[in-house]
Amino acid sequence: MLVKIHTNWFAPFAFPVRLAHKIEGCFELSKYVLFTRPPISSSFEVDNDKARKRRSSWRCGCGSEEARRAVSSYLGELGVSEEDSVWISSKSPEYVKMLVEGVRDLEQWQIALAGLSFKDKIIHIAAQKGDKGKVAYLESLGFTLSSSMNIARYLPSDTHTLPSLMHKVTRIKQLLFFSPTPDHHLLIKSIRLMMRHLSISIDEDLQHTLSFFEKLQAKPGGLGILAYKNAAFRSLIESFPRLLQLSVDNHFTPILHFLHNFGIPTFRISNIILAFPPLLFWDLQLLQTRLLVFKEIDLPDKDYAKLLLKYPWLLSTSIQENYTELLAFSYSIKVPKTQIDRAIESHPHLLSCSTSKLKSMVDQFAELGVRNKKLNQVIAKSPQLLLRKPKDFLQIVLLFENMGFDKETIGRILARCPEIFAASINKTLQRKIEFLGRVGVSKTFLPGVIRKYPELLVSDIDKTLLQRIMYLMKLGLSEKDIAYMVRTFSPLLGYSIEGVLRPKIEFLVNSMERPVRDVVDYPRYFSYSLEKKIKPRYWVLKGRDIKCSLKDMLGKNDEEFAAEFMGIGRMLVYPPVSSNDSQ
Repeated sequence: MLVKIHTNWFAPFAFPVRLAHKIEGCFELSKYVLFTRPPISSSFEVDNDKARKRRSSWRCGCGSEEARRAVSSYLGELGVSEEDSVWISSKSPEYVKMLVEGVRDLEQWQIALAGLSFKDKIIHIAAQKGDKGKVAYLESLGFTLSSSMNIARYLPSDTHTLPSLMHKVTRIKQLLFFSPTPDHHLLIKSIRLMMRHLSISIDEDLQHTLSFFEKLQAKPGGLGILAYKNAAFRSLIESFPRLLQLSVDNHFTPILHFLHNFGIPTFRISNIILAFPPLLFWDLQLLQTRLLVFKEIDLPDKDYAKLLLKYPWLLSTSIQENYTELLAFSYSIKVPKTQIDRAIESHPHLLSCSTSKLKSMVDQFAELGVRNKKLNQVIAKSPQLLLRKPKDFLQIVLLFENMGFDKETIGRILARCPEIFAASINKTLQRKIEFLGRVGVSKTFLPGVIRKYPELLVSDIDKTLLQRIMYLMKLGLSEKDIAYMVRTFSPLLGYSIEGVLRPKIEFLVNSMERPVRDVVDYPRYFSYSLEKKIKPRYWVLKGRDIKCSLKDMLGKNDEEFAAEFMGIGRMLVYPPVSSNDSQ
């Protein structure tokens, strides 16, 4: 498309709209230069072949190195040191290319800058851009050219000179960002959990924060970018360019000092900033007001700084308002505030869940008979269950139903070991079931084993179950023996080796002089207190020279034992209480 441009100094002249936009700010000077040329009698269009020849000859005479030197010179005129000028010009290739193309367009369309060298033309185009070198500097920091141009628009030249911007960026990096902290993975994990569980209406600050995270996820590296100082800084400024308008000394520094005095370690302040950037725009009074809500949550150790680190989004108004909703909901289901506050302490992402979502889970518990006191037990042990999706919870219920359990039994298992219902079927539960099958607990016996000791389904295979099996095998017991013991006494593999199994085996063998195989017939032996029951009864029997099985020795209550082995109606020996009692 061509437009006709008329002046008093030359005839109508064909000019592309594309070029008119591209060299905006240069046109007035172009008219002045054209005034020195002879009048042109008619409009014209540049011949493509001639234009290509001009571009070719132009490329030969004007290299990018010369353009970089010109940019470096221009930056020096703006007050930047020679070393920094050279660095910036060498690290801003797209900016240099943009200036070179500006000069090329002038040459191509015969809009010459009479009497100016190539260097002067580059400097002239750079000056006409109006950003005073900020775009070049921002690109040298790693921003794309388009991002650099967008950010520069927020930095008026009358208040932000290039040297002052460079100084500010250095200060901001020193204050807000540190070398990768050892817990950056916790920050990233926490962000993912917040985004996954958020189910309430959100305020503007939280909306901007989510937008920041979504932009990060769309980039190569995703949220992992936050683990790297320079990349995190760039991403933060791209989403919140107005941060560069704020004073380091009068705004950022007081906020950071306040967070430090609140109890946040200096090296972890950046985690809070990256998790909830809008707080940097607040004044101290607003920040203090938002933090007052933290003290409404009943924490045993009053460590509110720890809660802020775990869940900085509690600073937002929408999350704070939802906390009030959660308290009202807990009252309606007869769960005390203390219980909800404890749940929030361990799983603060509950704060982002709507009460309707929580109610759907509580309704699922009620279907299994888990209400009131039992519900309190479930929330106390596994508050993360409230974060589950009902369909995922029902999948585990179905797993138990397929084993032959009825709803009442499943409800008892839920109340006793709610961690099971927060676990993954494929990664945890199915693996444990398969493991039990391999050690001799067949599908026939599996329901009975789980009914008596459901904790087996959430015990670590390598660190717990396998190690205890290996210990029993080293004592001389076979896999078949151990399988029989687990089938008849399911909690066996839940006992600590050092705290329970080893000291009781040593007393059995060394003091009672019994073979290890005696525990195969009566594995419940490990469930009795060594100091309060096993030793006292053994010494009574030894004193009377009585021989009996472990079951007869330990399976009776005190009255039955006294009547059978002592000839009286009550046991007269009261064993001393030991602090080393393992059970």
